[in-house]
Amino acid sequence: MMNWSVCLTYLKISAVHITKCLFLVLILLSTVNAQQKLPSKVGNTQNDTSSVETKSPLGAVLRSAIIPGWGQIYNHSYIKAPIIWGITGWLVYGWIQNNKNYKIYQKSYLENRNLNIKANRNFYHDQRDLFAIYIGLTYFLNLVDAYVDAQLFNFNVKQDFRTSMPMLNLQVNF
Repeated sequence: MMNWSVCLTYLKISAVHITKCLFLVLILLSTVNAQQKLPSKVGNTQNDTSSVETKSPLGAVLRSAIIPGWGQIYNHSYIKAPIIWGITGWLVYGWIQNNKNYKIYQKSYLENRNLNIKANRNFYHDQRDLFAIYIGLTYFLNLVDAYVDAQLFNFNVKQDFRTSMPMLNLQVNF
């Protein structure tokens, strides 16, 4: 027979170690993007400087992996973070409610072997599992969004005043 308190303690310790490792990886792999100053022409009174801010896709993904929505904040997509938090919170709430109902019907079914109670128990079990899948899918899509948003951070759409058509500019960094 398994001692559940030992398993719970082991899971807590593992979660702490995994969190510390993710922070270490984030610190080691994050890139610092400095502004690049281009040399100015001799005799030119105007200062020719150009800076292009870029975002690290790996940094955005790691941030979103640690705290969902942090990668979106890193990419300056401030409206997406509360949306991710709201959807995740709603899904976690749904999982908790279905798990609570499942436990109630599980206990009732063990006391009274009624087929209606068994059907309700199975329903809430399936709904709880679906909410867990939705939580995982939301987490994965959060990571994908952070990566794509960082890759397309410099994607620019400008108006061509000669033709009044939008111009698409894309910068690829290797």
